[in-house]
Amino acid sequence: MRAGIIINPYAGRQRGLSPEPLARLAEDALRECDVEGSVAFTQEVGSAGSLARGMIKQGVTTLVAWGGDGTVNEVASATARAGLNFGIVPGGSGNGLARELGIERRPAAALRTALRGAKKLIDMGEISGRMFTNVAGVGFDAHLAGVFNTLARRGRAAYIRSGFRELLAYDPVEYTLKAGNVTVRRRAFVVAVANGRQYGGGAVIAPSAKLDDGRLEVVVLPPRSPGAVLWQARRLFTGTIDCIPGVQMFTVDRATLSADRPLIYHVDGEVFEGERSLKVKVLPRALCVRVPARG
Repeated sequence: MRAGIIINPYAGRQRGLSPEPLARLAEDALRECDVEGSVAFTQEVGSAGSLARGMIKQGVTTLVAWGGDGTVNEVASATARAGLNFGIVPGGSGNGLARELGIERRPAAALRTALRGAKKLIDMGEISGRMFTNVAGVGFDAHLAGVFNTLARRGRAAYIRSGFRELLAYDPVEYTLKAGNVTVRRRAFVVAVANGRQYGGGAVIAPSAKLDDGRLEVVVLPPRSPGAVLWQARRLFTGTIDCIPGVQMFTVDRATLSADRPLIYHVDGEVFEGERSLKVKVLPRALCVRVPARG
């Protein structure tokens, strides 16, 4: 077994830390687990994927992403395409997939799991040709993800301030969703396509989603006044968003989402500009991820 550990030193929990202690933790874990491997640091958005592909060419059999949801997405996408094993060390502010899988928050424990944990096959989603591990979508969450990615300082307080500001100015778009024999056309505040249940940080957007059921959950949130959005946002943290009047949920294996303008969409929190029509599909059992052993 040979492992590659890719660390994003700019992710939320690591930001401001010197890379050297992170590298030592990773190297200590490799020795403790008796695994040959190497450690590399990202430099910018997109470099985690490049590093992963380079390590794959060098013959690694396990790739580990230490960072936030964007880093996890980049490394997981490369890992799934190569059919290798994948590990996570949560280092971001949301850590959506890591939370869903019960990955330890302490880096030393998470590293051991990433290298020697039990294997679990999970699905991945794909939107407009880009893979996602957890949640993708269009609407206010994609708009807000773009804003969050430009923040100089992260954390709940910064998110709340910028979220409230953007909420007051946001104008919902009319979307058309086609899935099988179902066609839905309506203005929406958010259209989320979920493989896992939560965005991260405990915010549950798709209470019924399962990572290994071969399906995606599409959640359509109708427009609301800013006051109603703020009041109903508490349901994200109680797992009861499906109780909001007008919310629609669909279980799909593939779908098409379109509008009368090019769509801004997010993939695990990273934002992209797409065409007027986005194709969505599930990739069943596409990723072999290491998780804590149970029992």
